Amino acid sequence: MSAATVHGAPAATGDLSALSERARARVRERRIKVHVTQAVVLVVLLGSWEIGSRLGWIDQFFFGSPSGIALQIVEWITDGTGEPGPLWQQIYVTMYEAVLGFVFGVMTGVVCGVALGVSPFFADVFQPYIKAINALPRIVLGSIFVVWLGIGLASKVMLASVLVFFVVFFNTFQGVRSVDPNLISNARVLGASRMQVVRHVVIPSAMTWIIASLHVALGLAIIGAIVGEYLGSQHGLGLVISFAQNNFNPDGVFAAMLIIGILAIGAEWAMGLVEKRLLAWRPPMADETSAKGL
Repeated sequence: MSAATVHGAPAATGDLSALSERARARVRERRIKVHVTQAVVLVVLLGSWEIGSRLGWIDQFFFGSPSGIALQIVEWITDGTGEPGPLWQQIYVTMYEAVLGFVFGVMTGVVCGVALGVSPFFADVFQPYIKAINALPRIVLGSIFVVWLGIGLASKVMLASVLVFFVVFFNTFQGVRSVDPNLISNARVLGASRMQVVRHVVIPSAMTWIIASLHVALGLAIIGAIVGEYLGSQHGLGLVISFAQNNFNPDGVFAAMLIIGILAIGAEWAMGLVEKRLLAWRPPMADETSAKGL
């Protein structure tokens, strides 16, 4: 055996290590560039808005200003949001309603999607009814829920659940219908019962579809809670927006929208962590691999 052959394995290992380190460096460099560009875009937008409002190019009565929005948030933190109550209470109420609506909507959407996905007969039976309900304007459903359930917690959770349900249901249904029939046939040949096939073949195969719907569903849950609060409530960020609007306070409206955006980004980040844990078994996608330079 030659010396080149003997020392070939360590050399190959060193080359792979160097390639991996360069790939990680490229990923870090790209991430830094993205964050810097995002910061520059934000500064340009806010700076242009502030300068335009101070020079009179933008009417502050309708559009407010970044400095006014910042002062409004500081005032809410120190003195509360006025009639609705302390700011932390409004955030807590809205997120509590959104989380409950998200949980109920996901549970019912997955169950109904799997049930109709494995039963073509009942899928055909309920198809027109599901499409008809899904076509109804959400604002109408919110008003109906307020009439039925009052302005308390139940109407907001119900509206958020409905918004989440349809997104999760359609994705789950499509995911179940997309399962490879050969996998189901092989499971049945091995003696698996119908429930075992659903549990061990159908649901894992449709999990990617389900997880993909959760990102959209989470944002819709927050929207449903806020819309319900806007229609009628005693607490919540939707009521804060309504209160600011009724007092002709654009800074208050934009400040509440900013808080909602921050909450949505935080929730999306948490959902990304959950997705990584649930889909840890999945190999890297082709576009992700190329983006990392591997």
